[in-house]
Amino acid sequence: MTEPADRIPDLRSDLIAAGLTVDALTELWGEEAADALHRGQRIPAERALAQRQPSALATLARLFVLSRPVPRDRAAAALPTLGIDGAETLGLVTVGDDTVSAAVDLRPYAFVDAAGPAEWWIVSDLGELALGHALPEDHVLGVGGASLTLSGLMLQTPVGSALDLGTGCGIQAMHAARHARRVVATDISARALRLAALNLALNEIDGVELRLGSMFEPVARERFDHIVSNPPFVITPRSEGVPAYEYRDGGMVGDALVASFVEGCGEHLTPGGVAQLLGNWEYRGTGDGLERVRTWVDASAAPLDAWVIERDVEDAIRYAETWIRDGGTRPGTPRFEQLLDAWLTDFDDRDVRSVGFGYLLLRRAEGVPTLRRFERLHGSLGANEAGLGVHLGEALAAHDLQAALDDDALSRLRPVVAGDVTEERHLWPGADAPTAILLRQGGGFGRVVSADTGLAALVGASDGELTVGAIAAALAQLLEVDEDALRRELLTAVRGMLVDGFLRAPSR
Repeated sequence: MTEPADRIPDLRSDLIAAGLTVDALTELWGEEAADALHRGQRIPAERALAQRQPSALATLARLFVLSRPVPRDRAAAALPTLGIDGAETLGLVTVGDDTVSAAVDLRPYAFVDAAGPAEWWIVSDLGELALGHALPEDHVLGVGGASLTLSGLMLQTPVGSALDLGTGCGIQAMHAARHARRVVATDISARALRLAALNLALNEIDGVELRLGSMFEPVARERFDHIVSNPPFVITPRSEGVPAYEYRDGGMVGDALVASFVEGCGEHLTPGGVAQLLGNWEYRGTGDGLERVRTWVDASAAPLDAWVIERDVEDAIRYAETWIRDGGTRPGTPRFEQLLDAWLTDFDDRDVRSVGFGYLLLRRAEGVPTLRRFERLHGSLGANEAGLGVHLGEALAAHDLQAALDDDALSRLRPVVAGDVTEERHLWPGADAPTAILLRQGGGFGRVVSADTGLAALVGASDGELTVGAIAAALAQLLEVDEDALRRELLTAVRGMLVDGFLRAPSR
């Protein structure tokens, strides 16, 4: 008897033959229609398709990307190997008398990472636009904004083992498989694991084991070199009538799920292993949200290095509105108002005034933690074609390097200014000396450092030939200042410039 999984190679064959790729879709309906589609508007793409000659690509695009029914004969022609019966067996379509409709969303996904460009097909559940109503609670999300953020942040250093906690459609496990020899992916949703299995097989990705369960229960007493998680961190009222979406709601009160992850992940990391996740944290009363995260790190049974970056803060009302809309409930309806009232009541119970969102990088320390960085980086990032993961990996390595050097050893370092660093000088008209010197980073987090004359000169002289000590000595003589004092000041600045990527240590 043929099993559904046996038909996946037939599906792959048909998708290849049709040429279902990101570039092909953009060419099919144009960049403006593609942008509109990202905003949830299908009409421009549909109008563009109406001007095209029928083709397998156009049929599959209409069926699976736009979630519009197509004539049965065209569906059969677009899936000649799999056939309509095979598509129905895989749960991809529902079949009427004369038409075929999508039962899932199936679309190409392209990306670039440290290993280079790649493209996959991703199957997920139909969204609100296709359904025409609020999402069901067992909805399995496709590749959304949070997924893209986490995959871009993912460290790409080769490791033996990785864990994707809360895998959903499997996208993070698939990314992790590009740098880990073995991957375990877990989820509380059996449906999510079925779709993840389909995506892994469709894209011929091996070495991923799927397990059902909540949080770290499926991997009790196991340790991993790398843990990634886009957990169900959304703060949801524990009130009757409020939907608990599996893809975003972990069933805990407030931000307790993220706290639980932070406090428990160290027990599942190998020494030096890294956990990366997205999360929310509450600002309660006059308290600080990042300080709440610090207490979670301190409560870990295993010693943790921590680098936590807050990217945004929303007031309680806007936060509630965002996630009610995300579930498919439209503003201005009685249902929306009912849910908003429940959310705000829940926030009032804990005196929550706003909610922070950001990235957490946690590393199991092999001794006393040396990295404790909690910062706010609201606003735009630098240009990072292969994602921030490469920059984060370099930053960790630079932190470890400078932490291992005392000031004398650091003064013998011969740094090189990074290629993406530019300098701005601001002067009053007619003035000889600048009133401000800004060092700008083009990649990484797009940081801007306000520098004095000494630091700007040191960065400018960092060509890999001169040591920090030699540059400091020359600058002290030029500026007519105390050499020891300037050296201490510059060494402190160099440590930060190395970690942030403005300066690089020479290759060994």
